Amino acid sequence: MDQFVSTFTNKVDTKGRVSVPASFRTVLAKDGLDGIYCYPSLDAPALDAGGQLLIDKINHLVEDLAPYSDERDQLATALFGTSEILSIDQDGRTILSERLREHAGITGHITFVGLGEKFQLWEPKRFETHLAEARNKVRDLRKLLGAGRRGSGGPEGARE
Repeated sequence: MDQFVSTFTNKVDTKGRVSVPASFRTVLAKDGLDGIYCYPSLDAPALDAGGQLLIDKINHLVEDLAPYSDERDQLATALFGTSEILSIDQDGRTILSERLREHAGITGHITFVGLGEKFQLWEPKRFETHLAEARNKVRDLRKLLGAGRRGSGGPEGARE
């Protein structure tokens, strides 16, 4: 299975156009969506994005909730009601709407962050802060689980 991996920072022009990393375009093309499914992250000053696999996962999340329930309507509103499908031009660029850029605080540059089956778009400085916090949490988790100690029963192999 192809996944979104690595981190790329690209320039955003005055019209909101940005080049989508080639490796991300390859995953999107194989996933079968002609464009990028994108919405404001529910818990970060970033944008969540992906292809058909992401849409399918969101559909399953919504479908698992009781029909006509407030929870189902709220989740559908938050994930579908604020989403956009961004086209990718022949030069590999997409245009981010002003609404999406405002949510993430994106102005002159944007950082694409691979998260496996989806990716996020961040304002670069905000991403640096987020990454530092994530690394600290992972270090704390490793200590809690006893990672790296043979015979501890914790996960092995993850090293800084």
